[in-house]
Formats: sequence, C-alpha cells, structure tokens
Amino acid sequence: MRKIYKFQGIEVVSSKWWLGLSVGMLLICGYTGFVSAEEIESRIARGGMLYDKWYEVLEQGKPETSHPAYPTDKKYADDPGSNWRCKECHGWDYNGKDGAYVSGKHATGIVGIQGKKDSNTDQIISILKDKTHGYSGKMNDEDFQDLALFVSKGQIDMDKYIDGASKTPKGNKARGEAYYNTVCAKCHGKDGLSPKEMKPLGALMSNPWEVMHKILNGQPDSEMPALRAFPHEVAADIMAYMTELPSKRH
Repeated sequence: MRKIYKFQGIEVVSSKWWLGLSVGMLLICGYTGFVSAEEIESRIARGGMLYDKWYEVLEQGKPETSHPAYPTDKKYADDPGSNWRCKECHGWDYNGKDGAYVSGKHATGIVGIQGKKDSNTDQIISILKDKTHGYSGKMNDEDFQDLALFVSKGQIDMDKYIDGASKTPKGNKARGEAYYNTVCAKCHGKDGLSPKEMKPLGALMSNPWEVMHKILNGQPDSEMPALRAFPHEVAADIMAYMTELPSKRH
C-alpha cells in the first residue's frame, strides 16, 4: 500500500521500503529535493575575464577600430584596445558613472551593469548583440552565455569589501598573509614584485576594485587562478595584506 509522507516539507509517495530509501537519499542530498545544481562558478569567472578583456581570452588580438558607442571626447576614444573592453565603460565596480568612474580619465558618463543583476541571460545577450554594444559576430554562443552569466550572477557588492572613500580593503591582514603566501606568492613572490613585466602588487592597490575583480575571476592573459568559488572575504583578506607589500622596486 502506498502512502504520502512529508519530510522537511517534501511530499514522498511511498511504500515502506521506498520511504526508507527516499529519506536516506534526502539526507545524503541535504534536503535539496534531488536537484543537483550545475557548477557555474567557473563559467562566471570566465565571463568575468571576458568582461575584463574579451579579445585576450579569445586570443583574437585587439580590435582595430574604436567602439562606436564610446564617447568621442573621452580619454580612450582613439584606443580600440581599451574602449572595446566592458570594464572601460561600466567600471571594475560595475557602477559605471555612479561608481569609481564618476570622474577621472576613465569617466565616460555611461551607466553601470548593476541594473542587470539576476536578469535573464538571453535578454543580456540580446543587449550585447544590439547596435549599441556591437558584439554580434565577435563571440560564439558559449562566450555570450559566460559573459551574460557574469553580468547576471557574478556581480558583487564591492562596498561590502572595499571602503570607497579611502580605497581600503575591509579584510583581515593576518588571514590575508596566510592566503597570499600559500596561493599567490609562488607566482608573485613573497614581496609581490614578480613577475617583473607587471607593476608591483603593492602599487596595484591604488585600484582595489580591479584587484578584487581579478582575484575573483582571474587574469585574461595569464594562468592566474580564479578564487570566485571561495568566500569573497578571502579576496578582501588577501587585498588587506597586499597593502603591506612594497609599491616600488628598488
């Protein structure tokens, strides 16, 4: 005889033997209702790198002509390698004209992408392909999906981890030292001065939003790991320790 049982709010139509198996499976699955979520953190991280510098990720080389929607009177109007990057208009903090890019050489007066958090990815892809953004034909379906996933699910509240006024990470330096020495130092050195072709890590902390974005998502032209799957406080702790690193080479 079959009966309907309720377990943690989930109805199970069951005979006695099937009830036992069902309850056991619910326990193993953590009461998820047997739904196994697709691992998307790696795809979001890749989307974050596309947001950073998509043509490096896709190994296409820099665009040769400037983005048609980039303001012609702004700093990077004649630099296609810059003005085709999503971050150049929308910012490392994703707030565009209402964030860190409110003024300075990167200011364009263009809005951020915060309004598209949790939006349908197909709608975001349509925007990426429209006449304003002009990315149609520059990426394949997987690339568009990853970038749209980042816009929809990958944005974080930077104010939670960075004090905007002082540009100070809200992390724990002691924890950050341990994270840095075990994750970052192999490539960047304990002093943060490697590799020599890039700025010292201490100098990069003048733009903590960019550093946070790259720690979470990786660097497009390198093998730098993405720490997005870890609690974001880890990135804030690493940045807090990075403020102690030298900003110049002697």
